[in-house]
Amino acid sequence: MLVILVVAVALFSKDKTADPAGGDSLTLQPGESLDIPLEELSAAARFYPVEVNGTQMEIIALEDASGEIRTAFNTCQICYLSGRGYYEQEGSVLVCQNCGSQFTADQVGVQAGGCNPWPILPEDRTVTGETLSISYDTLDEATQIFADWKAAF
Repeated sequence: MLVILVVAVALFSKDKTADPAGGDSLTLQPGESLDIPLEELSAAARFYPVEVNGTQMEIIALEDASGEIRTAFNTCQICYLSGRGYYEQEGSVLVCQNCGSQFTADQVGVQAGGCNPWPILPEDRTVTGETLSISYDTLDEATQIFADWKAAF
């Protein structure tokens, strides 16, 4: 019975990428940024937990089929006030855990408004060499959308 439980936990756990030091969440200070190695990105969504100005949040990063980098805050633009408007990947789609809306990789990070992941647009991030960076300031501006967030780390 224990073996079945361990397998079930492994199957339903989210891939939580931690900071390079191995912690559960990266705490950022003014002037710092969330730096994501491009080599980590694929069609499988990666979830990056960060704390900014005392607020826990999570960033989704992935690469679509054409190789374009997609980023979004892990909260639904409509359901964020419920606290349960966050996404988990199920097969090839991201599914809002509050309303059930589904999105493919090529839809992440492009639409503002509606029931989809809150985008982090290309002008709100920097790609240099082998790293995708999202500044403290960009993350700090989004803290209000995570005020009621109930996704577990």
